[in-house]
Amino acid sequence: MKGQHISYRLNRARETYSDALLLFEKKSYNSSINRLYYAAFYATIALLLSRGIEIKSHTGVKQKLGKEFVLKNLISKDMAKIYSLLADYRHKGDYDDLFDFDPVVVSRLISPVKEYIDRIEELIVQKGKGEGR
Repeated sequence: MKGQHISYRLNRARETYSDALLLFEKKSYNSSINRLYYAAFYATIALLLSRGIEIKSHTGVKQKLGKEFVLKNLISKDMAKIYSLLADYRHKGDYDDLFDFDPVVVSRLISPVKEYIDRIEELIVQKGKGEGR
């Protein structure tokens, strides 16, 4: 069952990332940021699940990412900063009135989010092969 949840979250991450690209192309930048964040969030949930860690809150996920993966040099600080930035941007885009993201800001996050998801998938595969610790 755990493996199914991990696969489900990784698939959700990839699908949500694709949604973010479509929204970006349609010039829906706030929605694109939202989807970029959730793509990273779903991938992070999969990573945590692969280590037997279940977290329900966004803040808890961010904290565990730092403690379990950044401090152990499994995820770079730069990748973790992208995740934190996305969390802040998602909140701003979803809740701040009269605010719209600039397309340049959003475009600069597209590639790093894909790299983040790819790195997480790599860590999950390594863990499945008995590596990554």
